[in-house]
Amino acid sequence: MRERKVFLVDDDDLIVTVLVSSLKSGGYAVRAESGTEKIIDKIKAWAPDVVLLDINLPGRSGIDILKEIRERGIDTEAIMLTADDTAETAIQAMKLGAADYLTKPFDTDEVLLVIDRTIKNKKLKHEVDYYRKLYLPIFDQDLIGGSPAMIALKEKIDKLAQARVATILITGPSGTGKEVAARCIHRRMHGENTADYAPFVAVNCAALPENILESELFGYEKGAFTDAKSDKKGLFEVAAGGTILLDEIGEMKLSLQAKLLRVLEERTVRRVGGKQDIPFEATVTATTNRDLAEAVSRGEFRLDLFHRLSVFSLSMAPLKERKEDIPGLANHFLSRLSKKYNNQHVKEFSPEAIRVLQAHEWSGNVRELRNVIERVVVLEQTATVTPEQLSLGPGGQHPANGHNGAANGRYILPEKGISLEELEKDLIAQAMARAKNNKAMAAKLLGLSYNAMRWQVKKIGLE
Repeated sequence: MRERKVFLVDDDDLIVTVLVSSLKSGGYAVRAESGTEKIIDKIKAWAPDVVLLDINLPGRSGIDILKEIRERGIDTEAIMLTADDTAETAIQAMKLGAADYLTKPFDTDEVLLVIDRTIKNKKLKHEVDYYRKLYLPIFDQDLIGGSPAMIALKEKIDKLAQARVATILITGPSGTGKEVAARCIHRRMHGENTADYAPFVAVNCAALPENILESELFGYEKGAFTDAKSDKKGLFEVAAGGTILLDEIGEMKLSLQAKLLRVLEERTVRRVGGKQDIPFEATVTATTNRDLAEAVSRGEFRLDLFHRLSVFSLSMAPLKERKEDIPGLANHFLSRLSKKYNNQHVKEFSPEAIRVLQAHEWSGNVRELRNVIERVVVLEQTATVTPEQLSLGPGGQHPANGHNGAANGRYILPEKGISLEELEKDLIAQAMARAKNNKAMAAKLLGLSYNAMRWQVKKIGLE
């Protein structure tokens, strides 16, 4: 375990003696200074997790030292020590970036608690920064392509973002990049500097039962139901100042659609079991691969909610309608996935491979293209990718697995035959793989109920 280090700056000998003893007993490495000469250089050289900094020091104030620590970008947290218990002193220190402050005389146990909390918060901040940088290429890639459809889409996104519209509907087949478009709108609205991003909260409306989805979206009050041991914010509240993405909005139950309509109209939420309306300020982006107008005609989607969502809408074109974008997308995925899997061998596609990619129908759209290239990056070691390495069958058909394939939407009986039991298992496994183990989506692919899908998955051992 890494040693935790505390740098103490105080000119009171008694306080220094007591704190140094307590901190060492608490498992901290401690360095103490009573003067301010070259204090910034000393702090920087020792690289402490926390600086305990007295505000009233001989020759220089702790506030000035704190200000210089921040200006020089030294990665340490500051806890101010002061005999002045007025709010003005605390506010000034916190505005300059102090993590906390303690008023003399203080209890040593309190000091240890504050330092421990400050170090944990610092570690958490570093972890958030790390994962933000790590996954930024995955979650925050811009929309790629120069086809007329993509140019028109980008222009419309810029207009919606500039106007900061409150609700946006994004439609299109599965795999076309609806969430990518939603994140693009989010970035346009809130700036490209990732450190200043407002929250982006996504929830899959098809993946959760109605009662759980309601409590996730709107939150709940303590005692609202059996397991509600404390108050919980809903995702609308969590997304305040940013964006909430309602993925697969077309799968939301009618009773919950009515509550969502009220939220969109009034821009307030009421927690489950609550009596107060809570205002929220967030862009609501909804996505669906369903034809909502048709769902309305069948009584599966509310007409008033459809009209409210579709005031501002975007339509994602299927990949087969913008095949000129395929080379750019393919090279983008090749570059990104080569770094992910540390494969420096695969560098480019042959002209023939590009032609094969553009000839394929891509029923799974951009997601399918990414999966094909991911398989190439993992399995191949040659510098140039050839058509044979793409694992695309005759006419651009992609074999579903080693013994069967699909053509014109029909299952192909293999030469050696297959039992109905094996066929059933194979289709269930394929549906689960395509739906990324989401039973609700897999059930939809096969035309089954959710409960029937759960039973099938358990039956063949895919649970």
